[in-house]
Amino acid sequence: MSRMTPLEPPYPPDVQQQFDAVMRGRPPLLLFRTIAASARHWRKFRGASLLDGEVLSLRERELVIDRVTAKLGCEYEWGVHVTAFAKAASLTEGEIAGTLETPPWRGSWSESELALIVAVDALHERADLSDAEFRGLAAHFRPDQILEILLLAGFYRTVAYLANGLRLPLEQTAARFADYQPSP
Repeated sequence: MSRMTPLEPPYPPDVQQQFDAVMRGRPPLLLFRTIAASARHWRKFRGASLLDGEVLSLRERELVIDRVTAKLGCEYEWGVHVTAFAKAASLTEGEIAGTLETPPWRGSWSESELALIVAVDALHERADLSDAEFRGLAAHFRPDQILEILLLAGFYRTVAYLANGLRLPLEQTAARFADYQPSP
Protein backbone atom coordinates (compact mmCIF):
# COMPACT_ATOMS: atom_id res chain seq x y z
CA MET A 1 0.00 0.00 0.00
CA SER A 2 1.28 3.45 -0.91
CA ARG A 3 2.32 5.72 1.94
CA MET A 4 0.58 8.73 0.34
CA THR A 5 -2.86 9.15 -1.12
CA PRO A 6 -2.84 9.61 -4.89
CA LEU A 7 -5.04 12.04 -6.74
CA GLU A 8 -8.34 10.37 -7.63
CA PRO A 9 -10.65 11.09 -10.57
CA PRO A 10 -12.20 13.27 -11.62
CA TYR A 11 -8.94 15.13 -12.12
CA PRO A 12 -8.73 18.90 -12.53
CA PRO A 13 -9.01 19.67 -16.27
CA ASP A 14 -5.39 20.80 -16.63
CA VAL A 15 -4.11 17.70 -14.85
CA GLN A 16 -6.37 15.46 -16.97
CA GLN A 17 -4.90 17.06 -20.11
CA GLN A 18 -1.38 16.45 -18.82
CA PHE A 19 -2.17 12.84 -17.97
CA ASP A 20 -3.72 12.36 -21.41
CA ALA A 21 -0.65 13.80 -23.13
CA VAL A 22 1.72 11.51 -21.23
CA MET A 23 -0.37 8.35 -21.07
CA ARG A 24 -1.88 8.45 -24.59
CA GLY A 25 -5.27 7.01 -23.65
CA ARG A 26 -4.11 4.72 -20.84
CA PRO A 27 -4.98 5.41 -17.19
CA PRO A 28 -2.37 7.53 -15.39
CA LEU A 29 0.31 5.69 -13.46
CA LEU A 30 0.05 5.61 -9.69
CA LEU A 31 3.37 7.49 -9.53
CA PHE A 32 1.93 10.35 -11.58
CA ARG A 33 -1.30 10.44 -9.58
CA THR A 34 0.64 10.49 -6.31
CA ILE A 35 2.91 13.34 -7.37
CA ALA A 36 -0.03 15.23 -8.94
CA ALA A 37 -1.73 15.33 -5.53
CA SER A 38 0.65 18.27 -4.99
CA ALA A 39 0.31 20.82 -7.80
CA ARG A 40 3.77 22.24 -7.06
CA HIS A 41 5.53 18.90 -7.15
CA TRP A 42 3.68 17.73 -10.26
CA ARG A 43 4.72 20.92 -12.06
CA LYS A 44 8.35 20.47 -11.00
CA PHE A 45 8.35 16.77 -11.90
CA ARG A 46 6.94 17.43 -15.38
CA GLY A 47 9.53 20.15 -15.95
CA ALA A 48 12.35 17.64 -15.51
CA SER A 49 11.12 15.27 -18.21
CA LEU A 50 13.81 13.87 -20.47
CA LEU A 51 11.71 11.53 -22.59
CA ASP A 52 11.58 13.70 -25.70
CA GLY A 53 14.07 11.64 -27.73
CA GLU A 54 15.96 14.69 -28.94
CA VAL A 55 19.44 13.82 -27.63
CA LEU A 56 19.67 10.06 -27.03
CA SER A 57 18.11 7.25 -28.99
CA LEU A 58 15.18 5.46 -27.41
CA ARG A 59 17.37 2.42 -26.85
CA GLU A 60 20.11 4.43 -25.15
CA ARG A 61 17.61 6.28 -22.98
CA GLU A 62 15.85 3.10 -21.90
CA LEU A 63 19.10 1.33 -21.19
CA VAL A 64 20.07 4.15 -18.79
CA ILE A 65 16.64 4.19 -17.13
CA ASP A 66 16.41 0.41 -16.83
CA ARG A 67 19.91 0.12 -15.38
CA VAL A 68 19.42 2.99 -12.90
CA THR A 69 16.11 1.66 -11.63
CA ALA A 70 17.40 -1.93 -11.50
CA LYS A 71 20.48 -0.89 -9.50
CA LEU A 72 18.22 0.93 -7.05
CA GLY A 73 15.84 -2.01 -6.70
CA CYS A 74 12.99 0.09 -8.08
CA GLU A 75 10.86 -2.65 -9.57
CA TYR A 76 7.96 -0.18 -9.98
CA GLU A 77 9.70 2.13 -12.49
CA TRP A 78 11.85 -0.58 -14.06
CA GLY A 79 8.70 -2.61 -14.77
CA VAL A 80 6.82 0.38 -16.19
CA HIS A 81 9.66 1.19 -18.58
CA VAL A 82 10.32 -2.40 -19.62
CA THR A 83 6.62 -2.84 -20.39
CA ALA A 84 6.16 0.48 -22.17
CA PHE A 85 9.42 0.87 -24.08
CA ALA A 86 11.58 -2.28 -24.26
CA LYS A 87 10.03 -3.57 -27.48
CA ALA A 88 10.22 -0.19 -29.24
CA ALA A 89 13.81 0.17 -27.98
CA SER A 90 14.65 -3.27 -29.47
CA LEU A 91 15.78 -4.63 -26.11
CA THR A 92 15.80 -8.42 -26.17
CA GLU A 93 14.63 -10.54 -23.25
CA GLY A 94 18.29 -11.32 -22.52
CA GLU A 95 19.22 -7.64 -22.56
CA ILE A 96 16.32 -6.78 -20.25
CA ALA A 97 17.56 -9.49 -17.87
CA GLY A 98 21.05 -8.07 -18.31
CA THR A 99 19.96 -4.73 -16.87
CA LEU A 100 19.43 -6.57 -13.57
CA GLU A 101 22.86 -8.21 -13.47
CA THR A 102 25.94 -7.08 -11.58
CA PRO A 103 28.42 -6.96 -13.14
CA PRO A 104 26.55 -6.23 -16.36
CA TRP A 105 25.93 -9.10 -18.71
CA ARG A 106 28.19 -8.41 -21.66
CA GLY A 107 26.69 -10.80 -24.21
CA SER A 108 25.07 -8.47 -26.71
CA TRP A 109 25.89 -4.91 -25.66
CA SER A 110 27.67 -2.68 -28.13
CA GLU A 111 30.72 -0.79 -26.88
CA SER A 112 28.67 2.40 -26.53
CA GLU A 113 25.94 0.57 -24.59
CA LEU A 114 28.50 -0.99 -22.30
CA ALA A 115 29.94 2.50 -21.70
CA LEU A 116 26.44 3.61 -20.65
CA ILE A 117 26.07 0.69 -18.25
CA VAL A 118 29.52 1.25 -16.75
CA ALA A 119 28.74 4.96 -16.29
CA VAL A 120 25.38 4.26 -14.63
CA ASP A 121 27.02 1.74 -12.31
CA ALA A 122 29.75 4.23 -11.38
CA LEU A 123 27.22 6.97 -10.72
CA HIS A 124 25.23 4.55 -8.59
CA GLU A 125 28.26 3.45 -6.57
CA ARG A 126 30.18 6.72 -6.26
CA ALA A 127 28.04 9.55 -7.68
CA ASP A 128 31.05 10.21 -9.88
CA LEU A 129 32.80 9.07 -13.04
CA SER A 130 36.50 8.26 -13.13
CA ASP A 131 38.52 9.78 -15.96
CA ALA A 132 38.46 6.40 -17.71
CA GLU A 133 34.68 6.08 -17.32
CA PHE A 134 34.18 9.60 -18.65
CA ARG A 135 36.50 8.87 -21.59
CA GLY A 136 34.44 5.73 -22.24
CA LEU A 137 31.34 7.87 -22.63
CA ALA A 138 33.17 10.57 -24.60
CA ALA A 139 34.38 7.96 -27.10
CA HIS A 140 30.76 7.35 -28.12
CA PHE A 141 28.70 10.37 -27.07
CA ARG A 142 28.80 14.12 -27.71
CA PRO A 143 28.99 16.54 -24.75
CA ASP A 144 25.25 17.28 -24.91
CA GLN A 145 24.55 13.54 -24.86
CA ILE A 146 26.81 13.06 -21.82
CA LEU A 147 24.90 15.81 -20.02
CA GLU A 148 21.66 14.07 -20.96
CA ILE A 149 22.96 10.75 -19.61
CA LEU A 150 23.93 12.37 -16.30
CA LEU A 151 20.60 14.20 -16.01
CA LEU A 152 18.63 11.11 -16.97
CA ALA A 153 20.45 8.93 -14.42
CA GLY A 154 19.90 11.53 -11.71
CA PHE A 155 16.24 12.07 -12.58
CA TYR A 156 15.47 8.36 -12.48
CA ARG A 157 17.34 8.05 -9.19
CA THR A 158 14.82 10.61 -7.92
CA VAL A 159 11.96 8.61 -9.44
CA ALA A 160 13.29 5.50 -7.66
CA TYR A 161 13.41 7.43 -4.38
CA LEU A 162 9.77 8.40 -4.90
CA ALA A 163 8.50 4.96 -5.92
CA ASN A 164 10.49 3.07 -3.29
CA GLY A 165 10.13 5.61 -0.50
CA LEU A 166 6.37 5.87 -0.97
CA ARG A 167 6.08 2.07 -1.32
CA LEU A 168 4.08 2.42 -4.51
CA PRO A 169 2.42 -0.89 -5.35
CA LEU A 170 3.55 -2.28 -8.68
CA GLU A 171 1.41 -1.41 -11.69
CA GLN A 172 -0.66 -4.48 -12.56
CA THR A 173 0.45 -4.60 -16.17
CA ALA A 174 4.14 -3.81 -15.57
CA ALA A 175 6.98 -6.29 -15.88
CA ARG A 176 8.45 -7.83 -12.74
CA PHE A 177 12.06 -8.50 -11.83
CA ALA A 178 11.14 -12.17 -11.46
CA ASP A 179 10.00 -12.23 -15.11
CA TYR A 180 13.60 -11.63 -16.20
CA GLN A 181 15.88 -13.73 -14.06
CA PRO A 182 19.47 -12.91 -15.03
CA SER A 183 21.38 -15.67 -16.74
CA PRO A 184 23.87 -17.58 -14.53
